[in-house]
Amino acid sequence: MSEPTQIPSPLPILPNRETVVFPGMLVPMLARNERWIRAIDSVTTGHKTVGFFFRAAEAESTDGAETPFTIESLPKIGCAAIIVRMLRVPDNSIQVLLQGVERIRVLEIIQTEPFPLARIERAEEIVTDSLEVEGLVHNLRSQFQKLITLSPSMPDETALALANVQEPGRLADFVAANIDVSLPEKQELLEELDVDARLRKATVLVSRELEVAEIGSRIQTQIREQMDKGQREYILREQMKAIQRELGEPDGADSAVGDLREKIEAAHLPEEAAREAQRELDRVSQLNPMSPEFGMIRSYLEWMASVPWDKSTVDQLELEQAQRVLDEDHYDLEKVKDRILDYLGVLKLKGGQMRGPILCFAGPPGVGKTSLGHSIARALGRKFVRMSLGGVHDEAEIRGHRRTYIGSMPGRIIQNLRRAETNNPVMMLDEVDKLGQDFRGDPASALLEVLDPEQNNSFVDHYLDVPFDLSHVLFIATANMLDTIPGPLRDRMEIIEISGYTEEQKLHIASRYLVRRQLDENGIREDLLAIEESALRRIINEYTREAGVRSLEREIAAVCRRVARRIASGEAEKIVVRADDIPEYLGRPRVHSDMAEKENDVGVVAGLAWTPVGGDILFVEARAVPGKGNLILTGQLGDVMQESARAAHTLARSRAGVLGLPPDFYEKTDIHVHVPAGATPKDGPSAGVTMATAIVSALTQRPVDHTVGMTGEITLRGRVLPIGGLRDKVLAAHRAGLKTIILPHDNERDLEDVPESIRQQLKFVPVDHVDQVLAIALLPEKKPETIVATGRDVNSIAARKAS
Repeated sequence: MSEPTQIPSPLPILPNRETVVFPGMLVPMLARNERWIRAIDSVTTGHKTVGFFFRAAEAESTDGAETPFTIESLPKIGCAAIIVRMLRVPDNSIQVLLQGVERIRVLEIIQTEPFPLARIERAEEIVTDSLEVEGLVHNLRSQFQKLITLSPSMPDETALALANVQEPGRLADFVAANIDVSLPEKQELLEELDVDARLRKATVLVSRELEVAEIGSRIQTQIREQMDKGQREYILREQMKAIQRELGEPDGADSAVGDLREKIEAAHLPEEAAREAQRELDRVSQLNPMSPEFGMIRSYLEWMASVPWDKSTVDQLELEQAQRVLDEDHYDLEKVKDRILDYLGVLKLKGGQMRGPILCFAGPPGVGKTSLGHSIARALGRKFVRMSLGGVHDEAEIRGHRRTYIGSMPGRIIQNLRRAETNNPVMMLDEVDKLGQDFRGDPASALLEVLDPEQNNSFVDHYLDVPFDLSHVLFIATANMLDTIPGPLRDRMEIIEISGYTEEQKLHIASRYLVRRQLDENGIREDLLAIEESALRRIINEYTREAGVRSLEREIAAVCRRVARRIASGEAEKIVVRADDIPEYLGRPRVHSDMAEKENDVGVVAGLAWTPVGGDILFVEARAVPGKGNLILTGQLGDVMQESARAAHTLARSRAGVLGLPPDFYEKTDIHVHVPAGATPKDGPSAGVTMATAIVSALTQRPVDHTVGMTGEITLRGRVLPIGGLRDKVLAAHRAGLKTIILPHDNERDLEDVPESIRQQLKFVPVDHVDQVLAIALLPEKKPETIVATGRDVNSIAARKAS
């Protein structure tokens, strides 16, 4: 045994969390800590010895700072080390090479600043010379030599260095320093002063590492015989699986299948779905995890487990609460609210067991169709999901993709149900009238099963391929135009038409909802901005032209932004916006509504039209000019409107005798029908009576009452047929200043939808025949000197006027 090294005392103490230093061990270190650098500098000109103590991470406080340096904060045993080599680095750090010398313990801490300095003593080892110790040395040396052979990470020099270590204690230290075990385990060996016990502990650690290395080597040999070098990832996975099996843990594939099985059981699938899931579980358990089919089946089972088969929310069936919620969120819309309350009443009587109706809100943009869905969900206490169908062309978007395709997944119906995490949400199918159709299928046809209460209790998504009950879902569709919805799909929905708002309704909505919302979104307190009612009316009439309130809210937002800028810059504390101030905020008026004519005129008739943004009035002008009986149509009229004009022209010719016209009047007279705003396409049959009145007025030279507006389709026999959109048309007539409205007799019942305040200000005349229209709209006065269409020569009339 070698003589013990003389250790100077006191020594600078270096606490270290990165390694454990053993006697005889060479350790390179980089000293960046200012205390370390000072400690090293203090001994470079003397004995060049420092004390190393392992200090675990637990010695730090929660904020990352070290706890006060005391004897209790250090382990019992450390190691004295001599600085063999030192090199200063330009960044003021020091690279040192240290060699452990002897075990030491701290007796007293002399100082903590500028670096720890302690009085130490050498820790005496307990050495026993016996045959048992020799056996332990021999066994430890043999096992470590074998470990060096099996561990490619150990350099070849380790075996040579091992042969030069003879002392039992130093052998245990050498082994502990070179095996891959945790730092606390190494510190435990350092603190073991009994050499016999130290050898035993080192033997246990080496045996454990040797067992792991033998398993890895054996597995690597087996796999190398089967796989080539290009499959390294597979080799690593196989190694990991084998190690897990040796440790008694399930491998990755078994664990994944086990997790899937637990999820499937927790999902409480229906009988048919459970059978399909079990079949797929049995298949995936036999597959190699590297197989592409393994990933496909795993994705399928995860979807099956995540779909809410039996999860549902409890409906709030208090009608008073629902009524309060609907009134808070939306003004007017009484028909829609009544329908929702009817549904709640039936649901309450049936104890919550009821198939959901399929509602379709149809109306112009901005009237609150989509936001109604949020209110209905809030009133029912259900989750709300929205699915936009505008521009959807692929049938798979609804029904999902077959599992045979790469990247396949369920359709958007199932996806939204998983997102809602309940099987009875309120699902809004937005813009159902804008579904497309191409070579990928017809999504509108795919919706037939979804929206049929008799079929959707067994809806089959192509991806899941098992029935799913959609009957608990409350489907709500929205559309601007009903004409573009296929008939079979429209037949499955209960249509609730939402018409445009009157000026008074817009004013109420703006003051009650829109202004408050924009004040909040623009960071303005209610006491800092007031928009007068007259200002809101001017925005409605001169800056917006719509049936809803979307553009109105945008204009109010523009006013709020300008006010916010003024308040933020300190120009004003409180601002009141009046009607005269609106051009300052929004610029010059952008909407010029068509108003009724100010005087009676020949061949000019005010017709009532419906557009996707609400009702409007449409002036139809007709003139009789010399010609050969042609009918000239201008104003970018659609096919249906052109046909209405031809029908009106033929009707006038067929009733020439009743109208006081010669039978051959058309032979020398052309009729030109023009609808102003020629850049705007126009179409529809409801302008038939308007065109007939304009043509008859032009032929007979009887002026048209400028306070009369009309709508209705005509036949060649003169019958007036019903039309749609009457409410919006009446509102437009009221805005334009008309006093009398001529409408088809069959549309008289639709006047119930017109607000009472509007009905009291207008006169409504239901008609069945065009003769009734002419009797009301045409004035009896004639102007003989200007009559053109009497069958007389136009040239002779002009000559008489000249004389």
